[in-house]
Amino acid sequence: MKKPLDQLAPRAALVDIARDFHARGWMPGTAGNLSVRVRDPLPPEADPAAVDTEDTFWITASGLPKGRLAATDFVRVAVKDGAVVERFDVNARPSAESAIHQVIYRHFADAMACLHVHTVDACLACADLPSTATDMPLPPLEMIKGLGVWQQNPRVVLPLFENILDVAGIAEAINWRFKGMLPTVPALMIRGHGVTVWGTTVQEAYNRIEVVEFLMSYLARAQACK
Repeated sequence: MKKPLDQLAPRAALVDIARDFHARGWMPGTAGNLSVRVRDPLPPEADPAAVDTEDTFWITASGLPKGRLAATDFVRVAVKDGAVVERFDVNARPSAESAIHQVIYRHFADAMACLHVHTVDACLACADLPSTATDMPLPPLEMIKGLGVWQQNPRVVLPLFENILDVAGIAEAINWRFKGMLPTVPALMIRGHGVTVWGTTVQEAYNRIEVVEFLMSYLARAQACK
């Protein structure tokens, strides 16, 4: 029997999740990225003066098939400035979307894991929203309790961001929005791209992304029935 995710070593848990999500079609090819926050002492080779922090996260290395990851296929990055502080392969680079993970960890001190997937349903769910939309309404279904929403018939929206080639530009848009107001749910959507979800543990982030994807599937099917 498999151990619960939070009983696994952090990177081992992400490897398990990556294989799971790849099998579901949520991380096809090299798409998507996963990270886990660590506040351990820096490795001996790191330059404390350059990094100036022990608040870091392990994130999937760029360009690797998510269904075949190993625990060494990650790069450790500083939350403060994105500096690489540890890796197992000298040629490994952090996922291109590590800047988005940085923004999440900066704004949410209790966030310990951040998961990003690419699904057809999520892209379809927001396809009919106006190009000017900055939020994505979520259906008031029972499953929304999994995101910490416990009102009767709640009106909940997911922050919606435009997809651009410059990922740093997406990260800056998220940072700017979150500086003004944090979202009411621990998730966001990048149009035509995918969902990013975070949690206080790896297991919580995993549970939450399943909830969000359930809601996305509902929205996509509801639109198809119109």
